Amino acid sequence: MKNKKLQKMIIVGMFSSIAFLLHLIHFPLPIFPKFLEIDFGDVPALIATLILGPLAGIGVELLKNIIDWLYMGSPTGVPVGHIANFVTGLLFILPTYYVYKKLSTRKGLTIGLVLGTASMAIGMSLLNYFVFMPMYNYFLGMNVETGEALRNTIVIAILPFNIIKGILITIVSLLLFKVMNKWITKQQHSFN
Repeated sequence: MKNKKLQKMIIVGMFSSIAFLLHLIHFPLPIFPKFLEIDFGDVPALIATLILGPLAGIGVELLKNIIDWLYMGSPTGVPVGHIANFVTGLLFILPTYYVYKKLSTRKGLTIGLVLGTASMAIGMSLLNYFVFMPMYNYFLGMNVETGEALRNTIVIAILPFNIIKGILITIVSLLLFKVMNKWITKQQHSFN
């Protein structure tokens, strides 16, 4: 029993390290504001979630963002961007996991990834409007955007950006799943 717990902790730690390294490799898309950047740090969290369940994925997302905050810091002094990244990851991996758990096939994973993308795009649009952008306003001590300008930013930038990010993560995840499917299935059986 202790051996499996230790193995799970090691796997979460390893996937967190990989997620952090992938998170460091980020790039903006030219048509969006510079603060919106694509990274693939959610892919290891998704794999950990598929193997060990939702708590492992949450742990990977949390550790990835804590390590990044300690490594990179935050312009606000408060890790608003890291909290947003953490929530973004959860909005993506959790719906994917629950659909895949019900339909454990490539088709189920694809449906889950599409649902995860929609959840991330809609959820982060709402959370940016009501939570994260006001937090940036408060902690930076300046008006980032409010009212109509913020709504336009959400509709023109944040929503389509998260859809594109979700599509890119979906493509990478499906390619990895094709290669790693037998290994993932073997790992799932060894921990259940």
